[in-house]
This record gives sequence, C-alpha cells and structure tokens, in this order.
Amino acid sequence: MTRPISGHAGRRMGRCSGRGVGRASVVLSAVLSLASTAAQAQEQGTGEEEGIVLDTVFILSAEQQLKQMPGVSTITASDLEQRPVTNDISEIIRRMPGANLTGTSASGQRGNQRQIDLRGMGPENTLILIDGKPVLSRNSVRMGRGGERDSRGDSNWVPAEAIERIEVIRGPAAARYGSGAAGGVVNIITKKPETLSGSASTYVNVPQDSKEGHTVRGNFLVGGPINETTSFRLMGNYSRTQNDAADINAAASAAAQANPPAGREGVVNRDIRGVLTFEPTDDHAIDIEAAYSRQGNLFAGDSQNAATGANAARLSSLVGEETNSLKRGSLAATHRGTYDFGESTSYIQWERTRNTRLAETLAGGSEGSISGDLTNSTIELDTLTAKSEWILPLDTLFEQKLTIGTEYRGEWMHDPVSAAQPGSSSVSYPTIPAIPRNLDPDSSDWLIGLYAEDNISVTDDFTLTPGLRFDQHSAFGSNLSPSLNASYTVTETIILKAGIARAFKAPNLFQQNPEYILFSNGNGCAVRTTGGCYIIGNENLEPETSINKEIGISYNDDLGWNAGLTYFHNDYRNRISPSTIAVAGLSTAAVNVYQWDNVPEAVVSGLEGNVSVPLHEKLTWATNFTYMIQSENKSDGQPLSLVPDYTINTSLEWKAREDVTLILSATHYGETQSPTARSFNGSVVDNPEPRKPYTLVNLGASYEINETYRMTAGINNVFNERVYREGSGNNAGANTYNEPGRSFYVSLAARF
Repeated sequence: MTRPISGHAGRRMGRCSGRGVGRASVVLSAVLSLASTAAQAQEQGTGEEEGIVLDTVFILSAEQQLKQMPGVSTITASDLEQRPVTNDISEIIRRMPGANLTGTSASGQRGNQRQIDLRGMGPENTLILIDGKPVLSRNSVRMGRGGERDSRGDSNWVPAEAIERIEVIRGPAAARYGSGAAGGVVNIITKKPETLSGSASTYVNVPQDSKEGHTVRGNFLVGGPINETTSFRLMGNYSRTQNDAADINAAASAAAQANPPAGREGVVNRDIRGVLTFEPTDDHAIDIEAAYSRQGNLFAGDSQNAATGANAARLSSLVGEETNSLKRGSLAATHRGTYDFGESTSYIQWERTRNTRLAETLAGGSEGSISGDLTNSTIELDTLTAKSEWILPLDTLFEQKLTIGTEYRGEWMHDPVSAAQPGSSSVSYPTIPAIPRNLDPDSSDWLIGLYAEDNISVTDDFTLTPGLRFDQHSAFGSNLSPSLNASYTVTETIILKAGIARAFKAPNLFQQNPEYILFSNGNGCAVRTTGGCYIIGNENLEPETSINKEIGISYNDDLGWNAGLTYFHNDYRNRISPSTIAVAGLSTAAVNVYQWDNVPEAVVSGLEGNVSVPLHEKLTWATNFTYMIQSENKSDGQPLSLVPDYTINTSLEWKAREDVTLILSATHYGETQSPTARSFNGSVVDNPEPRKPYTLVNLGASYEINETYRMTAGINNVFNERVYREGSGNNAGANTYNEPGRSFYVSLAARF
C-alpha cells in the first residue's frame, strides 16, 4: 500500500521526518491487519461457535445517532438538481442553518475568497470530507499576516452532478472527527450507481451584467457492476467560470482610491475520479480509488493590500490570466466488513497537492501581490490519512452500540517559497543558524487519534451517547476530547436533544514551523520601524480548543409539519492569531519580530431554527434562520469573522405537475458588523462601516422531459440586488466582498 508514495515523494517524506513515516507504517499495518484478522475470525467461526449468534439489534450506531442531533442538515441529489450551483457547492451549503461564507479571518483581505463558515467559527474550523476522507489541499496555501489564505477552500473538488448527498454537521456532533472540526464538518458523499448506467449534463450561467463572469460546465458519470463481484464508477468534469472585470467595483469604492478593489476571480476545474469495488463475499467490500483534479484561477486583479504604481499596473495586465493553480491527486483503499459481532470500515488515503503560483513580493504594501519577475513557485503538500472504525452491538444492562476507532494524519510540506525569505541580518533567531542563514524548506507533523463512542438506549424514550477521543500530536503533545449527547422523546411528535463536546484544531505547518518567516515593510507591523517587521512560526503553540454546547427541540408529525429551534454556545480558547506584541530578545530598535500566538478566550453563540409546512399536497413552504448572539475575541472585543447578525432562508416549492417543479426562494442577510481594529496590527479601522442588510431572490424550474432527459432553468437574484466590494482589507469596514447580480441559467441532463 505504500508504493504510491515511492520515488521523489517518498524520498522527500523520509527526509522531512523519518520518525513520522515510521509511525505511518505502523498505523497502516495496523489498519490492514485489523480487516484481515476480522475476516479470518469470521471464516474460522465454525463448529460449536456457529450456535452463538447475537440477536438482531435495531439501535443506531453512535455516528447515526449523532447525525440526528439538532446541528445536522442534509442536502440531497434532488436539491442539487432543482437548485443547481453555479460553480461551488458552498453556494447551497450557505443556505443551511448555522452556515455562511466568510474569509479565513476578519481582516477583510482576500475578501472574495469566501469559504464555508459553520456557526461563526471560521473556514479553518470547517473540516471537508469526500466520502468520509479528509481533504487538506488548502493547507498548502500560506497564511498571511492577518491569518487569511489566498484559497478557494476544499469544497469544489467534486462537481455537484456527481454528489449523492452532502451532510453538514455542526456543533458537538462534529467533535468525533478530530482536528479542524470545531465549527463542523461537510461530508460530500458521491453517487454509487447500483445498475450499469450513466449520466451526462451541461450547465450554463449568463450574468445580466457583462462585467460579471459567466459559467459553463459539462460532466459525466458512468458506473455499475462488471460481474458478480466487481463494479466501477468513473466521473469526469470540466467547468469554467470567468473572472469579473477589473473595474467592476470602481463606482462603489472610495473616490480617492485610484485602483478599485478586485471582484471575484474565475476558476477552471478539470476533474477525473475512478473507483473499482470488489465484493468477494456478501460481507466484505473493497474500494480502490484514484482521483486527479486541477483548479486554475483566472485572475481578477486582487492583492492582499491596495495596489499602487507599477504594482497596480502589473496586476492590471494579468487580469484574465492564470496566476495560480492547485493540482490535487489522491489514491485510496477502503474496506467495509460485516461480521457476526459487528461491522467495520477502514481506509488509507494518500493525497498530494502542488500549489503553483506566480511568486509574491511578500513585503510592505505589496504583501500578497505578484512580483515583477513573473516567475512561478510551487509548494508541495503530501498528506497520509488512515482510519479504522468498528461498531459493536452490546446488550449489557442496556441495548447499545459501541464504536471504537483509530485515525492517523500525517502532513509533509516542501515550501521553497517561504524559505527564500532570509530574515534580518541584525536579528538572531533562536532556531535558525545565523551564518549561513538557510531556511529548511521541509516541515512535517503527524497526529494519531483513538476514540470510543457508545450509543445507549437507556429507555425507549431516552438515549445517551457518551464519547471520548484522545489525540497525540508531534508538536504540542496530547489532547483529550470528551463528549456527551442526549435525546429524549417527550411525545410522538416532540423531541428534546442536547450535547456538549470539547473540540480542537492543531496548528498548521506555517504557524508551528519555527523556520517560517514572513516580512512586512510596514503595513503588517503593529509598530512601524525603519527595518520593518518579521512574523515567524511558533513551535510552542497550543491547539485551539472549543467547548461546544447546544440544546434543541424539534417537532415532526405524520402530516409533514416539522420545526426546530436550537441554541448553541462555543467557548473558544487558545485561538491562533498573529501577535501584536514584539518578541522580547529578538526585536531591535530597527526591527520588530512577531510570532503566531494563542489568544486566551473567544466566544460564539447563537440560535438556529427551521420550519417546514405542507401548505398543500403539491405545495411546501420551508424556512430556516441563524441568529448570531455573540462572535468576538474577548481580549479586544473584535469579531472572529465577518458574518451577518442574522440570516433567513425561505423557499416555496410547487409540484405543478408530475414532471414540473417550481421553486421560489429568498435569502435575507442582516447587518454584518465591521471590526474597529485590525487583527494583524491592532491599528484603528479608518472606516468601520457595516455591511447593510440585503435580500437575494431566486426562481427556478425543473422539467422531467422524459425518462432520459431533464432540463432545469431559472433566474438568480431576480431583483438584481447588487452588492459591491468597496475596499481592500478593512479600508471599507465589512464591505469586503461582491454579491453577484441577476443571472440566467439553464441545465440539461441525460440519463442512460
């Protein structure tokens, strides 16, 4: 199983951390031997043991029970067909309760690179999975001084047409997934054809304003059984979204700003994914999966800070060109087994990402911009993940299902880009040789987790799900994450649910690497000095932790009425942010040195609600809302991310005929508060203007032409509610992103 990581990758991984690879080998051997041993045990279960068979138990597993907690939503394939996304599934996930789109910090920099934010905890605390396996490609994109990444996130590696469903898991129920799930988890489940069949689809989206980028997409999915024991799946996709025009925000930005802030960048996606499934017996299945994707941007002119002079002219000349690309390849093997004593799922996955982009200037006002030599540089990230989970029905005191599991994650990064920064000759860095000052481009870490959960049916109406997860990390040591979830059926229609869990997130490789250096000539410095300032990694960082609590009530009846209300409260500790206090002993009169540091406390709390009403047998009204009570860093009172005070999503679905469905939907975003101080240097925001409330209305129709063809068409943003980006960073308060205007779309799909 280690052969795919041979050659260059294997040599470099060994150079990064021999001990890490050794631990990986132990974990992988354990995962594979678990499946083998269990299969042998089942084969040997003959003779007298044949009479020992457990009774059939219908209690849910801990995972299944947790997916019924208040903070869980499911988006189905039908939802994606009737409300097709333009480019990225984040567009439909943002309509779920507790979900929004934000940048990776409240700095407002890279304002249009918005990603999935669950319960206000930020995109870095949203873990993306594809078929239950982590996707970590965005970790190859460096973090700027404000904590932002020039990244689209990891939600666009699978086209919407190939998705069976999306599980959005928020709050305590997500803690079982380990590091990076403090806000929640988005699990993308791909389609698995049961009969030999296929589909092909096309999608076109044309904005009314020619300055906004249009989208074209085409993909196919084919799969099914090859013989009695073998089946396959093959998916391919091409998608192109054009960038916005360079001057799209000119009228809305400040008159004194010579170069307006950039609009949304474009992206070109190419994806191919194949899976072979072997089922030697009814009780065992093995998936062998390979995937390759390439995402190349179409530059819209953005830089981390406002561009001027020659820098602005250079950026303008690159608009519409590709300035960065992410290439992601993965190989995975998964085993699923069913035994007399329970069931298991085990997998191993290798993922490689090549982050290639035009080199950045990495200094002063041009930090995060593109340097004049227009040369490419590449950061390579290899990740190895493995997991084995076993579900064991028990009948001791109570009917219950015990889940035990182990997980391994290893990351190896080769970063010659950051290593090119020499640091200040007048400063002695504690972990970097002064002469010659050569930074090591290689860094790595690993994490091993052990967890157990038990879903206990105390009575017919009362269920408890205690859990405990232990993680050992190569940098910060150990972490313990206990959890407790409960469900009580008050009546046949009313259920009370509550949960509490301790979630965590490990520091990323940029933050914890003591040889990572970022230089700023002034704009990123808390105090201006003649020599600027340096931001370095911190090997003594503690993991971010969050005590997540929720309590909710739900109502469901046989007539189709359902409603729910949930209160959540997250006490966020040790959040990793850039320090605004110079490191004693390293700084000089001319140069200040800062580190990534742990912020003592932050808090996030709010309400989520939903209601669905069958107005008629063919007409359904559904609404959900999110209200943020608190989202602030307790040390300075600043918001953790730029999210609206409240969000309301509502839709009216009419089954006009058996083959025609009409959907009218709307989303109202409340006011988004602006920071009053910049997180990366503590300076006062000049124009702390909030983002004013706005409403987007969409209209769509789906027509089943016949058993083979389906057509979907509609209008996004019917009333052309335009929202513009008014400045770079917090120069425009919370007005840091674009919301596209009216557009028209049509999609045609064929099944065969």
